[in-house]
Amino acid sequence: MGAPLPAPPTGHTRAHYGLPVPASLVPVRTLDRALTGRCVAGPTVDDAVRTAAGLLPNGVRIALEHVPGPGRDAAAEFAELIAAVRDAGIVAACELTLPVDRLGPADARHLLATATADGLGVALTGSSESVLALADAVPAARIVVPAGRPDAEAVCRASADGRVRLAAGRGAAADLAFVRCVNVLMAGGGHHAVAAGDPRLVAITGERAAWNDRSPDSWEYVMSYGIRTAQLRRLVAAGCTVRVAVPSGPGAAAALVRRLAVRS
Repeated sequence: MGAPLPAPPTGHTRAHYGLPVPASLVPVRTLDRALTGRCVAGPTVDDAVRTAAGLLPNGVRIALEHVPGPGRDAAAEFAELIAAVRDAGIVAACELTLPVDRLGPADARHLLATATADGLGVALTGSSESVLALADAVPAARIVVPAGRPDAEAVCRASADGRVRLAAGRGAAADLAFVRCVNVLMAGGGHHAVAAGDPRLVAITGERAAWNDRSPDSWEYVMSYGIRTAQLRRLVAAGCTVRVAVPSGPGAAAALVRRLAVRS
């Protein structure tokens, strides 16, 4: 067997040739520097609240998407965020996303009760089973339904008169599922949110809302912070209700890259 081939010269990497670099190979600190202030509020609770308060004068609402870092006390961080939002006086315009599977049922239920008592809206994300079990006990909570899940349409049908945030997925199959779910939700009686950045899906959502005689205050778009800002401004100018999803926390940058990779 011949000797192994020599390694490429220094600097001859995927990035060197203009090829995409997998997110898993990008150092976390590099992601933080590149995204913080542009697409991520920052690593702390104070960053989240400051960014949210700064966006409100633009006529939008806020979805707080805090991501504690690995090994952190997630429940304590979310409790701190709830208190900070309350003290800032912006609870009426905000909705907090709680990751039920990471928190566990007991902590998720406690945080949901605390937020609700303060007048802060909550969206529950996680497995369908865990999210629906908690939402059944607190009807005011919104459930996050990724369109790419096999049970997405069934969950939307079961929750059509409740509160759903439908999240776009990746690929043709997910797009078709997204449209089916939008049809179900817009025909229902609940207050729903639709998280999509693709202009085609945004347009379809608006058309389906109009077809079902939905008033702008009976549903909302959810747009990512710092992404497709021109589209966001057009929607607000047109009188649509728009909620900006603001990531924060030590794990936010990596989580955002993973989510964008799924939707690209």
